[in-house]
Amino acid sequence: MASTPPPHDDALHRRGLLFILSSPSGAGKTTISRRLLAHDGHIQMSVSVTTRPMRPGEVDGKDYYFTDQPDFDTKVRDGQFLEWAHVFGHSYGTPKAQIKAGLKTGQDFLFDIDWQGTQQLYQKAETDVVRVFLLPPSLDELRRRLTARATDSAEVIASRMARAQAEISHWDGYDYVVVNDDIDVCFAKVVQILAAERLRRARQTGLIGFVRELMKPEI
Repeated sequence: MASTPPPHDDALHRRGLLFILSSPSGAGKTTISRRLLAHDGHIQMSVSVTTRPMRPGEVDGKDYYFTDQPDFDTKVRDGQFLEWAHVFGHSYGTPKAQIKAGLKTGQDFLFDIDWQGTQQLYQKAETDVVRVFLLPPSLDELRRRLTARATDSAEVIASRMARAQAEISHWDGYDYVVVNDDIDVCFAKVVQILAAERLRRARQTGLIGFVRELMKPEI
């Protein structure tokens, strides 16, 4: 559902935020992420570095920055990642420099990462992070969604279900938890969360000067 990017409601300068969407595989974070990017022109996807092979249709630098494991390990040692994790046999990491530069200009970044990456990101950029966790309405529904994809074997689905329960156990490490039993309702709630977080006083860096002007005595 694409739409014209909404105008900035906040004319004052603000610091950007790191908006994290996490969920077990099949619980909807990819769908919600895509809809959010199409709906809101003021947030962009954080592009991760990965050692995963490029899939058909993917573009290096747009979907991921593709690299090999030795290069990835070097970047880890050099502290070039805000967070990184090893998932399903491949490594993923968030480049630090471009994120820090964007936040200063008011750019918001969307992250589709698991609880491990969320924990690392929060430890390094606590005040800039907003953590949202999406839950499936039930494990039976989650299994149905994974099976309906028809892209994974029974063994892979079983592995994803086991990992899903492990990820769900970390639900209390997030700021917001939304049950995705209806994709439209879930999306609306995520949009509301983003809007509210943008208006936090601490992020409104232009407020100090604005309020000072309001408080000047009239001549």
